Amino acid sequence: MTQAALQTEEFDEEAIAAALTRMGQLKAGERPRFQPLSGGVSSDIWLVDVRGRRLCLKRALPRLKVAQVWEAPVRRNFYEWNWFRLAGRICPDAVPPMVGQDAVGGLFAMEYLDPALFPVWKDQLRDGNADLATAEAVATRLVQIHNATAGDNQIARLFSSDEDFTAIRLEPYLLATAQAHPDLAAPLKWLAQETLGMKLALVHGDVSPKNILVGRRGPVFLDAECAWYGDPAFDLAFCLNHLLLKCMLNRRAITRFLACYDRFAETYLRGVNWELRDELEPRAAQLLPALMLGRVDGKSPVEYITEEADKERVRKVARFLLTERAERLETVRDAWAAEL
Repeated sequence: MTQAALQTEEFDEEAIAAALTRMGQLKAGERPRFQPLSGGVSSDIWLVDVRGRRLCLKRALPRLKVAQVWEAPVRRNFYEWNWFRLAGRICPDAVPPMVGQDAVGGLFAMEYLDPALFPVWKDQLRDGNADLATAEAVATRLVQIHNATAGDNQIARLFSSDEDFTAIRLEPYLLATAQAHPDLAAPLKWLAQETLGMKLALVHGDVSPKNILVGRRGPVFLDAECAWYGDPAFDLAFCLNHLLLKCMLNRRAITRFLACYDRFAETYLRGVNWELRDELEPRAAQLLPALMLGRVDGKSPVEYITEEADKERVRKVARFLLTERAERLETVRDAWAAEL
Protein backbone atom coordinates (compact mmCIF):
# COMPACT_ATOMS: atom_id res chain seq x y z
CA MET A 1 0.00 0.00 0.00
CA THR A 2 1.31 3.45 -0.90
CA GLN A 3 1.77 6.23 1.66
CA ALA A 4 -0.98 8.19 -0.09
CA ALA A 5 -3.36 5.26 0.40
CA LEU A 6 -2.35 4.89 4.02
CA GLN A 7 -3.03 8.57 4.58
CA THR A 8 -6.69 8.06 3.67
CA GLU A 9 -7.13 5.39 6.36
CA GLU A 10 -8.42 6.17 9.83
CA PHE A 11 -5.69 7.53 12.08
CA ASP A 12 -6.92 6.00 15.32
CA GLU A 13 -5.35 4.61 18.47
CA GLU A 14 -4.74 1.23 16.86
CA ALA A 15 -2.90 2.78 13.93
CA ILE A 16 -0.87 5.00 16.26
CA ALA A 17 0.10 2.03 18.43
CA ALA A 18 1.23 0.13 15.33
CA ALA A 19 3.33 3.10 14.22
CA LEU A 20 4.90 3.46 17.68
CA THR A 21 5.74 -0.23 17.65
CA ARG A 22 7.45 0.08 14.27
CA MET A 23 9.45 3.01 15.64
CA GLY A 24 10.54 0.98 18.64
CA GLN A 25 8.67 3.26 21.05
CA LEU A 26 6.06 0.74 22.20
CA LYS A 27 6.49 -2.81 23.53
CA ALA A 28 3.95 -5.60 23.58
CA GLY A 29 1.45 -5.17 26.39
CA GLU A 30 2.12 -1.45 26.93
CA ARG A 31 -0.96 0.75 26.98
CA PRO A 32 -0.26 4.39 26.09
CA ARG A 33 -2.69 7.22 26.65
CA PHE A 34 -3.86 8.96 23.50
CA GLN A 35 -5.27 12.43 22.98
CA PRO A 36 -5.98 14.10 19.62
CA LEU A 37 -4.74 17.68 19.42
CA SER A 38 -6.71 20.39 17.67
CA GLY A 39 -5.58 23.56 15.94
CA GLY A 40 -3.89 22.27 12.81
CA VAL A 41 -5.52 22.29 9.38
CA SER A 42 -2.99 20.23 7.44
CA SER A 43 -2.21 17.22 9.63
CA ASP A 44 -3.53 14.70 12.12
CA ILE A 45 -1.73 15.39 15.40
CA TRP A 46 -1.89 13.25 18.55
CA LEU A 47 -0.40 13.54 22.02
CA VAL A 48 0.73 10.16 23.36
CA ASP A 49 1.89 9.34 26.89
CA VAL A 50 4.14 6.28 26.85
CA ARG A 51 6.96 5.11 29.15
CA GLY A 52 6.88 8.31 31.14
CA ARG A 53 7.36 10.40 28.00
CA ARG A 54 4.97 12.69 26.19
CA LEU A 55 5.23 12.39 22.43
CA CYS A 56 3.60 14.33 19.61
CA LEU A 57 2.75 12.32 16.49
CA LYS A 58 2.09 14.03 13.19
CA ARG A 59 0.68 12.72 9.91
CA ALA A 60 0.00 14.91 6.87
CA LEU A 61 -3.51 15.04 5.41
CA PRO A 62 -4.13 14.84 1.64
CA ARG A 63 -6.78 17.57 1.87
CA LEU A 64 -6.41 20.51 4.25
CA LYS A 65 -9.23 21.45 6.61
CA VAL A 66 -10.11 24.84 5.11
CA ALA A 67 -13.19 26.26 3.38
CA GLN A 68 -11.79 26.04 -0.16
CA VAL A 69 -10.58 22.82 -1.76
CA TRP A 70 -6.87 22.66 -0.95
CA GLU A 71 -5.06 19.42 -1.65
CA ALA A 72 -1.36 18.78 -1.11
CA PRO A 73 1.00 15.80 -1.46
CA VAL A 74 1.26 13.83 1.79
CA ARG A 75 4.98 13.23 1.17
CA ARG A 76 5.49 16.65 2.76
CA ASN A 77 5.66 14.74 6.04
CA PHE A 78 8.96 13.27 4.79
CA TYR A 79 10.32 16.73 3.94
CA GLU A 80 9.22 18.06 7.32
CA TRP A 81 11.01 15.25 9.17
CA ASN A 82 14.19 15.95 7.22
CA TRP A 83 13.94 19.70 7.81
CA PHE A 84 13.77 19.09 11.56
CA ARG A 85 16.74 16.74 11.44
CA LEU A 86 18.86 19.11 9.38
CA ALA A 87 17.89 22.29 11.26
CA GLY A 88 18.51 20.43 14.51
CA ARG A 89 22.11 19.77 13.47
CA ILE A 90 22.58 23.46 12.69
CA CYS A 91 20.89 24.76 15.84
CA PRO A 92 19.71 22.00 18.22
CA ASP A 93 17.61 24.36 20.34
CA ALA A 94 15.64 25.56 17.30
CA VAL A 95 13.59 22.36 16.91
CA PRO A 96 11.80 19.87 19.18
CA PRO A 97 13.75 16.71 20.04
CA MET A 98 12.91 14.19 17.31
CA VAL A 99 11.99 10.64 18.39
CA GLY A 100 11.47 8.61 15.23
CA GLN A 101 9.95 8.33 11.79
CA ASP A 102 7.54 5.71 10.51
CA ALA A 103 7.82 5.72 6.72
CA VAL A 104 5.21 2.97 6.44
CA GLY A 105 2.56 5.06 8.17
CA GLY A 106 3.78 8.37 6.74
CA LEU A 107 4.28 10.02 10.12
CA PHE A 108 6.90 10.94 12.69
CA ALA A 109 7.12 11.44 16.44
CA MET A 110 8.79 14.18 18.44
CA GLU A 111 8.95 15.20 22.07
CA TYR A 112 5.91 17.15 23.25
CA LEU A 113 6.87 20.59 24.53
CA ASP A 114 4.76 21.81 27.46
CA PRO A 115 2.97 25.08 26.55
CA ALA A 116 3.61 26.31 30.10
CA LEU A 117 7.33 26.28 29.33
CA PHE A 118 7.11 26.91 25.58
CA PRO A 119 4.37 29.49 24.94
CA VAL A 120 3.29 30.07 21.35
CA TRP A 121 4.58 33.32 19.92
CA LYS A 122 1.22 34.04 18.29
CA ASP A 123 -0.50 33.92 21.69
CA GLN A 124 1.98 36.40 23.09
CA LEU A 125 1.46 38.75 20.15
CA ARG A 126 -2.31 38.42 20.43
CA ASP A 127 -2.04 39.63 24.03
CA GLY A 128 0.10 42.59 22.98
CA ASN A 129 3.35 41.07 24.24
CA ALA A 130 5.45 42.07 21.24
CA ASP A 131 8.95 41.58 22.59
CA LEU A 132 11.77 42.92 20.42
CA ALA A 133 14.20 40.33 21.78
CA THR A 134 11.94 37.51 20.58
CA ALA A 135 11.64 39.00 17.09
CA GLU A 136 15.41 39.36 16.95
CA ALA A 137 15.98 35.79 18.17
CA VAL A 138 13.60 34.32 15.58
CA ALA A 139 15.29 36.25 12.79
CA THR A 140 18.74 35.23 14.05
CA ARG A 141 17.90 31.52 14.06
CA LEU A 142 16.14 31.69 10.72
CA VAL A 143 19.06 33.35 8.94
CA GLN A 144 21.44 30.94 10.68
CA ILE A 145 19.65 28.00 9.06
CA HIS A 146 19.57 29.76 5.69
CA ASN A 147 23.27 30.61 5.89
CA ALA A 148 24.24 27.05 6.81
CA THR A 149 22.33 25.51 3.89
CA ALA A 150 22.99 28.09 1.16
CA GLY A 151 24.68 26.73 -1.95
CA ASP A 152 24.60 23.11 -0.74
CA ASN A 153 23.81 20.84 -3.69
CA GLN A 154 23.25 17.78 -1.52
CA ILE A 155 20.60 19.55 0.55
CA ALA A 156 19.09 20.95 -2.64
CA ARG A 157 18.63 17.40 -3.98
CA LEU A 158 17.13 16.19 -0.69
CA PHE A 159 14.57 19.02 -0.73
CA SER A 160 13.75 19.13 -4.45
CA SER A 161 10.10 19.67 -3.56
CA ASP A 162 9.01 22.19 -6.20
CA GLU A 163 5.71 20.40 -6.83
CA ASP A 164 4.87 20.33 -3.14
CA PHE A 165 5.85 23.94 -2.53
CA THR A 166 3.73 25.02 -5.48
CA ALA A 167 0.73 23.10 -4.12
CA ILE A 168 1.12 24.22 -0.52
CA ARG A 169 2.36 27.79 -0.92
CA LEU A 170 2.50 29.33 -4.38
CA GLU A 171 -0.88 28.11 -5.62
CA PRO A 172 -3.01 28.93 -2.51
CA TYR A 173 -1.26 32.22 -1.71
CA LEU A 174 -0.28 33.70 -5.08
CA LEU A 175 -2.04 31.90 -7.93
CA ALA A 176 -5.44 31.65 -6.22
CA THR A 177 -5.16 35.34 -5.35
CA ALA A 178 -4.42 36.09 -9.00
CA GLN A 179 -7.79 34.56 -9.88
CA ALA A 180 -9.49 36.84 -7.34
CA HIS A 181 -7.67 39.89 -8.75
CA PRO A 182 -7.39 39.43 -12.54
CA ASP A 183 -5.84 42.87 -13.00
CA LEU A 184 -2.95 41.77 -10.76
CA ALA A 185 -2.60 38.32 -12.33
CA ALA A 186 0.54 39.24 -14.27
CA PRO A 187 2.67 40.39 -11.29
CA LEU A 188 1.36 37.63 -9.02
CA LYS A 189 2.09 34.88 -11.55
CA TRP A 190 5.49 36.43 -12.24
CA LEU A 191 6.28 36.37 -8.51
CA ALA A 192 5.30 32.71 -8.31
CA GLN A 193 7.50 31.83 -11.27
CA GLU A 194 10.47 33.86 -10.07
CA THR A 195 10.23 32.46 -6.55
CA LEU A 196 10.09 28.89 -7.82
CA GLY A 197 13.18 29.49 -9.94
CA MET A 198 15.39 30.62 -7.05
CA LYS A 199 17.50 27.76 -5.63
CA LEU A 200 19.53 29.37 -2.85
CA ALA A 201 18.95 27.80 0.58
CA LEU A 202 16.68 25.56 2.66
CA VAL A 203 13.31 27.24 3.20
CA HIS A 204 10.95 26.42 6.08
CA GLY A 205 7.93 27.79 4.21
CA ASP A 206 5.63 28.50 7.17
CA VAL A 207 7.52 30.84 9.49
CA SER A 208 4.40 32.03 11.26
CA PRO A 209 4.09 33.05 14.93
CA LYS A 210 1.65 30.17 15.40
CA ASN A 211 4.48 27.79 14.49
CA ILE A 212 7.08 29.28 16.82
CA LEU A 213 7.43 28.48 20.52
CA VAL A 214 9.28 30.86 22.82
CA GLY A 215 11.54 28.66 24.91
CA ARG A 216 14.06 29.54 27.58
CA ARG A 217 16.86 28.65 25.17
CA GLY A 218 15.36 30.64 22.33
CA PRO A 219 12.63 30.15 19.72
CA VAL A 220 11.62 26.68 18.55
CA PHE A 221 10.26 26.18 15.03
CA LEU A 222 7.36 23.82 14.32
CA ASP A 223 5.40 22.76 11.22
CA ALA A 224 8.00 22.52 8.47
CA GLU A 225 5.63 20.77 6.06
CA CYS A 226 6.44 23.30 3.34
CA ALA A 227 10.20 22.63 3.48
CA TRP A 228 11.81 23.32 0.11
CA TYR A 229 15.17 24.27 -1.31
CA GLY A 230 14.53 27.64 -2.86
CA ASP A 231 14.34 31.33 -2.08
CA PRO A 232 14.85 32.25 1.60
CA ALA A 233 13.26 35.63 0.83
CA PHE A 234 9.97 33.73 1.06
CA ASP A 235 10.56 32.88 4.74
CA LEU A 236 11.51 36.47 5.48
CA ALA A 237 8.44 37.91 3.76
CA PHE A 238 6.12 35.27 5.22
CA CYS A 239 6.99 36.09 8.82
CA LEU A 240 7.07 39.85 8.31
CA ASN A 241 3.60 39.62 6.79
CA HIS A 242 2.29 38.12 10.02
CA LEU A 243 3.86 40.88 12.09
CA LEU A 244 2.12 43.51 9.94
CA LEU A 245 -1.27 41.78 9.98
CA LYS A 246 -1.12 41.37 13.76
CA CYS A 247 -1.77 45.11 13.88
CA MET A 248 -5.38 44.18 13.01
CA LEU A 249 -5.52 41.65 15.84
CA ASN A 250 -4.50 43.95 18.69
CA ARG A 251 -4.58 47.62 17.75
CA ARG A 252 -3.27 48.71 21.14
CA ALA A 253 0.07 47.09 20.27
CA ILE A 254 0.49 48.52 16.76
CA THR A 255 3.62 50.49 17.65
CA ARG A 256 5.22 47.41 19.20
CA PHE A 257 4.28 45.19 16.24
CA LEU A 258 5.88 47.63 13.82
CA ALA A 259 8.97 47.80 16.02
CA CYS A 260 9.19 43.99 15.92
CA TYR A 261 8.87 44.13 12.13
CA ASP A 262 11.78 46.58 11.95
CA ARG A 263 13.95 44.56 14.34
CA PHE A 264 13.22 41.28 12.57
CA ALA A 265 13.93 42.70 9.11
CA GLU A 266 17.16 44.43 10.09
CA THR A 267 18.47 41.45 12.09
CA TYR A 268 17.80 39.06 9.25
CA LEU A 269 19.19 41.24 6.45
CA ARG A 270 22.30 42.03 8.48
CA GLY A 271 22.92 38.30 8.96
CA VAL A 272 22.68 37.20 5.31
CA ASN A 273 25.99 35.92 3.93
CA TRP A 274 25.07 34.12 0.68
CA GLU A 275 24.12 37.18 -1.38
CA LEU A 276 24.01 40.95 -1.17
CA ARG A 277 21.28 42.62 0.84
CA ASP A 278 20.35 44.68 -2.22
CA GLU A 279 19.65 41.45 -4.10
CA LEU A 280 17.52 39.72 -1.49
CA GLU A 281 15.54 42.60 0.00
CA PRO A 282 13.68 43.57 -3.21
CA ARG A 283 12.45 39.98 -3.63
CA ALA A 284 11.12 39.93 -0.06
CA ALA A 285 9.59 43.39 -0.43
CA GLN A 286 7.70 42.32 -3.56
CA LEU A 287 6.56 39.00 -2.11
CA LEU A 288 5.26 40.62 1.07
CA PRO A 289 2.27 42.53 -0.38
CA ALA A 290 1.37 39.47 -2.44
CA LEU A 291 1.23 37.41 0.74
CA MET A 292 -0.77 40.16 2.46
CA LEU A 293 -3.36 40.00 -0.29
CA GLY A 294 -3.31 36.22 -0.15
CA ARG A 295 -4.34 36.29 3.51
CA VAL A 296 -7.66 37.92 2.61
CA ASP A 297 -8.36 36.64 -0.91
CA GLY A 298 -6.32 33.43 -1.20
CA LYS A 299 -7.12 29.94 0.06
CA SER A 300 -5.85 30.58 3.59
CA PRO A 301 -7.53 33.77 4.86
CA VAL A 302 -6.33 34.95 8.24
CA GLU A 303 -9.00 34.19 10.84
CA TYR A 304 -8.89 37.50 12.74
CA ILE A 305 -9.52 39.85 9.81
CA THR A 306 -13.28 39.50 9.44
CA GLU A 307 -14.58 43.03 8.94
CA GLU A 308 -14.91 44.01 5.29
CA ALA A 309 -13.43 47.44 6.00
CA ASP A 310 -10.29 45.80 7.39
CA LYS A 311 -10.04 43.50 4.38
CA GLU A 312 -10.33 46.51 2.10
CA ARG A 313 -7.52 48.20 4.01
CA VAL A 314 -5.27 45.21 3.37
CA ARG A 315 -6.29 45.11 -0.30
CA LYS A 316 -5.61 48.82 -0.77
CA VAL A 317 -2.07 48.65 0.60
CA ALA A 318 -1.20 45.35 -1.07
CA ARG A 319 -2.50 46.44 -4.47
CA PHE A 320 -0.59 49.72 -4.29
CA LEU A 321 2.67 48.01 -3.33
CA LEU A 322 2.31 45.32 -6.00
CA THR A 323 1.70 47.96 -8.64
CA GLU A 324 4.61 50.12 -7.48
CA ARG A 325 6.96 47.11 -7.11
CA ALA A 326 8.40 48.17 -3.78
CA GLU A 327 12.06 47.23 -3.30
CA ARG A 328 12.56 48.02 0.39
CA LEU A 329 10.92 46.43 3.39
CA GLU A 330 10.76 49.86 5.00
CA THR A 331 8.56 51.00 2.10
CA VAL A 332 6.11 48.18 2.80
CA ARG A 333 6.06 48.98 6.50
CA ASP A 334 5.45 52.69 5.95
CA ALA A 335 2.62 52.11 3.46
CA TRP A 336 0.90 49.77 5.92
CA ALA A 337 1.44 52.07 8.91
CA ALA A 338 -0.13 54.97 7.01
CA GLU A 339 -3.40 53.02 6.75
CA LEU A 340 -3.68 51.97 10.39
